[in-house]
Amino acid sequence: MRQLMAASIGNVAEWFDWYTYTFLAIFFSGQIFPKSATNSLVPLLATYVVFAVGFIMRPLGGLLVGSFADRFGRKSAMTFTIVLMGVGSLLLAVTPTYAAAGIFGPIVLVIARLIQGLSVGGEFAAATTFLVESAPPGRRGLFSSFQYVSTTIGQLLASGLAAVLAATLADASMNSYGWRIPFLVGAVISLVGLWIRKGADETSQVAEEIQKGETARPRVWDFFRHYPKQALLIVGITIAGTVAYYTWTSFLPTYAQITVKFDKAEALGVGTISLLFFMILQPLVGMLSDKIGRKPILITFGIGFTLLPVPLLGLLSNSFASLLIIQCIGMVFLSGFTAISAAVNSESFPTRVRASGAGFPYSLTVALFGGTAPLIGTAFIDAKNPGAFPWYMSALALVSTLVYIFALKETKDQPLN
Repeated sequence: MRQLMAASIGNVAEWFDWYTYTFLAIFFSGQIFPKSATNSLVPLLATYVVFAVGFIMRPLGGLLVGSFADRFGRKSAMTFTIVLMGVGSLLLAVTPTYAAAGIFGPIVLVIARLIQGLSVGGEFAAATTFLVESAPPGRRGLFSSFQYVSTTIGQLLASGLAAVLAATLADASMNSYGWRIPFLVGAVISLVGLWIRKGADETSQVAEEIQKGETARPRVWDFFRHYPKQALLIVGITIAGTVAYYTWTSFLPTYAQITVKFDKAEALGVGTISLLFFMILQPLVGMLSDKIGRKPILITFGIGFTLLPVPLLGLLSNSFASLLIIQCIGMVFLSGFTAISAAVNSESFPTRVRASGAGFPYSLTVALFGGTAPLIGTAFIDAKNPGAFPWYMSALALVSTLVYIFALKETKDQPLN
């Protein structure tokens, strides 16, 4: 329980800060970026470009912080990532507007997102291996699920706070200063996460052996030199999951606002309810994977997101029930990926290179496909072809489904080396 708390509370802080940006983008985009006289989507598009830029640092964080975790231990790496995230959140809270500081405002925004991207990439590498290595026999799927339980708690807090602010503040107040409040809260949560993580126990036996001089430190790219197939496998596993995740948990409310004129405050409310439902599903699916295996659950997820995005998004309307039902249906299938991805990734590598091996391929794939999902979705809308986006999701889901069926081996009963 102590290990779960140490990983989870820091993860809550990390992802609260990360997702606050997504939920509030529609409010602060016009403050940070200049508006176009001919296209009102220009500030929002620019904001999502910066969202994607933040993902560029995630592979670097997965590589460098993952390597640091393999060399010096998971606990030290997790302490480093939580400090970085707090700094990035504080920078976002004080970002000047374009009217006040010109181009300096967008520059500060980009720097803050780069810092957060480095932190989040490193967080996944360190925290997921920490969780799986802390699990007792036969419970790695359950412990793995807490990666997205804590992620969803952070996202839920971000969505909930954004919804409360949007409902209680006038649009003018929300656009001028209300969007800064959650970023300040995020900096405070990061301090709490730092304090709790100091009480965690190290899980990596390799780190202890290195400190005693009993084994040589692993090099940065050792995971790819010795395990290239496993690294490429994680890329294939993650493609569908990351596009589906960032679309269904983050971008879908904004997609509804733009395409069917869904009310901003109601969209945030729907997002909050569906995220609570999503969080409850995680440990249930994680325990199920410990019973029946990882592979059948991933295949179910892949088939679901190959077949469902086009009809589900085609049924979207400005009805509260419509968006809620569509979002919850997608999240049932999405849980087949999120609840066990940490276990599958960690079970693919030995302890010596587990953090960097699991962290870098995953973060690289998230940067290429997950971080660009809101941008691509908005670009399709801007091109007057919003219906192309669900087809894009289905095509990528099909790629991963083929990987699950033909390339993935069952790992639930294998000992964690």
